[in-house]
Amino acid sequence: MKIQEASRKESLKRCQEGLRYAFKDVSLLEKALIHTSCKLEYNGSNERLEFLGDAILGMVISGYLYDAFPGLSEGELTRIKSVVVSQPILAKVGNELNLGLYITAGKGLHNKQGLLPRSIIANVFEAIIAAVYLDGGISAASDFILRNLMEDIELTSRDEHMRNYKSLLQQYCQKNLNTTPQYKLIAQHGPDHGKTFEVMVMIKDDTYGQGRGMSKKEAEQLAAKETLDVIACGKGRKAAKC
Repeated sequence: MKIQEASRKESLKRCQEGLRYAFKDVSLLEKALIHTSCKLEYNGSNERLEFLGDAILGMVISGYLYDAFPGLSEGELTRIKSVVVSQPILAKVGNELNLGLYITAGKGLHNKQGLLPRSIIANVFEAIIAAVYLDGGISAASDFILRNLMEDIELTSRDEHMRNYKSLLQQYCQKNLNTTPQYKLIAQHGPDHGKTFEVMVMIKDDTYGQGRGMSKKEAEQLAAKETLDVIACGKGRKAAKC
């Protein structure tokens, strides 16, 4: 019994080191790591913590996006948030924190490689958010969330910005010019594993903005952005900037 207790404490210690958060009440972390398939009579499972953590996660991400991106619409903010708090992202972060090593779950839930489903990993991550909140307050929970999800917030917001340029250009052309923009690949450089692409926007046989990127998609988005700049300047024909 003493050996098992020592092993449990060591496991919880390693988990906290990985989380970069030291619990004042370690029982909160312990409960967050117990899946409902293996709940203990004396300690329950993490279902209630998961419920609370989901709400805290949504609030923190929404607040951060609102402050960080004042120029984005409600729809754009919602799209970013929906990606950042999605199960695949939360499971990815949970796996980066090695949560699977510390979760108590029924043996039948593991796959042939001994790994847990990503849904369980994501749910435990949310439960840990709640545990941090109950242990250290909203400031600690916010720091924990943003520390672990900031990279995904930045990548997703960048994709949202990039996605919008083509969408905005298409909306403009359909409404004002009764046509749709075309994207022409004009050059590509470098080896297969590291190509860069150059794309030009064509609108009714006129050339507009150009873009260069590590993928055709990125180049098209940048070409659309430059085209919007050209249109805003009233330059019309040929690629140009204010």
